[in-house]
Amino acid sequence: MTVHDHHTDDITDEVRQWLSREFSSSLSESAVTEIVCSAHADLEGQIRPDAMGEMLHRLARFRVLRTLASR
Repeated sequence: MTVHDHHTDDITDEVRQWLSREFSSSLSESAVTEIVCSAHADLEGQIRPDAMGEMLHRLARFRVLRTLASR
């Protein structure tokens, strides 16, 4: 594992924890984890690595909200 991979894992975990806390009353932690991992996979290689944290949070939060709205 490279340093970049470890940093990316930390960012992904931080976003997952943040959104899990924010939406704990509406969505399971496993659902949030799935959304965050999917968003990360979609962003990987598409954006600058130093923008991953912000963009991952924005995309994953959008997808969580979209998921909740479709219920």
